[in-house]
Amino acid sequence: MKNLKRWAFALIALLAFIVAGSVHPVDAATSRVQAIKNRGYITVGLSADYAPLEFHATVDGQDKIVGADVSLAKKIAKDMGVKLQIKEMGFDALIGGLKTGKVDMVISGMSKTPERAKQVNFSKPYMYEKQIVVIRKSDKSKYKNVADFSGATVGAQKQTTQEAIAKAQLPGAKIHSLQKANDVVAQVSYNKLDAGVMSSIIAGAYVQKNKSLMMVDPHFATSASPTVVALPKGDTALTTQINKSIKSMQKQGLWKKYLDQAYTLQNQSQGFWAKYSGFFVKGALNTLLFALLTVIAGTVLGTILALMRRSKLWILKAISAVYVEFIRGTPLMVQAFIVFFGTQVLGLSLSAFTAGAIAMGINSGAYVAEIIRSGLNSVPIGQTEAARSLGLSSGATTRYVVLPQAIKNIWPALGNEFVTDIKESSVLSVIGASELMFEGSTVQGASFQPFFPMMIVALIYFAMTFILTRALGFVERRMA
Repeated sequence: MKNLKRWAFALIALLAFIVAGSVHPVDAATSRVQAIKNRGYITVGLSADYAPLEFHATVDGQDKIVGADVSLAKKIAKDMGVKLQIKEMGFDALIGGLKTGKVDMVISGMSKTPERAKQVNFSKPYMYEKQIVVIRKSDKSKYKNVADFSGATVGAQKQTTQEAIAKAQLPGAKIHSLQKANDVVAQVSYNKLDAGVMSSIIAGAYVQKNKSLMMVDPHFATSASPTVVALPKGDTALTTQINKSIKSMQKQGLWKKYLDQAYTLQNQSQGFWAKYSGFFVKGALNTLLFALLTVIAGTVLGTILALMRRSKLWILKAISAVYVEFIRGTPLMVQAFIVFFGTQVLGLSLSAFTAGAIAMGINSGAYVAEIIRSGLNSVPIGQTEAARSLGLSSGATTRYVVLPQAIKNIWPALGNEFVTDIKESSVLSVIGASELMFEGSTVQGASFQPFFPMMIVALIYFAMTFILTRALGFVERRMA
C-alpha cells in the first residue's frame, strides 16, 4: 500500500511538472502576422450569444455566425489578405483560448479592463458601450438609480465588464454571475432575478423582442465602456495591424453599416421552426455521436483498467488506481478544459468536438473500470478455480469464464453509464462543442426566447434516453 501511495504521488508530481513546464508566455518580439499570412487564415474567438454583435442566423438555408463583430473580423482578414476562421466557445474561455494559441484574436463585445490588460494586448476601441440595467416593466417605479437596487438580486454575464460594474457599483445588491447574456434575460423575465446589468446595445435587442422588459439608466459611475479586440500579450505587430483595420473602418463609417446588417438578419420574418429546427437536429445528432464514441472508448479503456487493477504487477495496479481516483475525483468540465487547452500548449490543435470526445472517453473509462472490476469480483472464486483445474491459463479463464458472467451481472450499471453519457455531454458546451445543449443555448440567443428552446432540448434528451433505456432493458431480458 505504501508503494502504491508513493507511486501515485510521483505520477501526480510528474504531471504537474510537465504541465507547468509546457505553459509559457508569448514572446514579445515574435508576431503572428507573418505566420497568419503564411497559413492563409486568421482565427477569431467569440461567444455567439451576444446579438447584434455575434449570433447564429440561418443564411441561404445554412447556419452561420453573423453580427457586427463578425463583419469587423472579416474586414481585418481581408486587410491582411487572408481568410477568416471562427472558433466559438464560452465567453469565460476566450482569454484562455487566446493565451494558449487556440485563436489569434478575440472579438466578442469585450471591454478593456485592467485585469484583462495584464493577460492580453488590446486594440484601440472600435465601439463604446453604455451600461444599463434591464428590469421588468412592472417594476418601473421601483428601480430608478443605483441606490434603489440595495437588497435586489441582480444578474450579469460572468467575467464581463457588466459583472464588475454590478459588484462594484450596486451596493447591497445580491449579484448572480451567469454563463450567457440570454441566461440573464431569461431569469429577469421569469422573476428569478430582479434585474440584469447589460450593455445597452445588447439589451436593446432583447427588449425589442420581449415587451415585458425595459431598460433603465441607473447612472453608473462608468458611463461607457470601450469595446476592443483582444490580442496575444506582447505582440505589437499584430496589434498595429488590427488598429489599422479599425481606423479604416471608422474612417469609412462602416460600423453603423455592420450594425444595420446585423439588425436585418435578426429580424428575418421566417417562422421559429423554419429558422431553428436545423439547430436542434444538429445538436441531437452530435450528442448521439458523442455518446457512441464515449461508449466505445469508455468500454475499451475501462476493461483495460479493470484488468490492470487485478494484475499481479504492482505498477499496473498503481497506474490503474491513480487514473481511476484522479478522474473520478475531478469534474468532467475541468477535464474538458484540460484536454482542450492543455493539448494546445503541447502543440496539438484539437477541435472542440475532438477534445470533448476525448474528455468524455477518458472520464467514462474510469467509471466503467470500477463497474467492470466489481462485476469480475462478483463471480464466485470457485469458477476461476474450476477453470484453472481444467488446464485453462489465467488469461483464458478471465476471457472465457469470468468475463461472460461478469457482463451479465454489470449490464444494468453499464447501461446506466451509457444513458448518463448522453446527458453529461451537455457540459462540453463550455468549450464550444456543438452538442444539443450548446445548440439550444444558441437558439435562445438568436430567437430571444429563453424558455421555449430549453423545453425542446429537454424533450429531445428525454426521447433519446427513454429509447436507449428501453433498448438496454430488452437486451437485459434476453440475457436473463
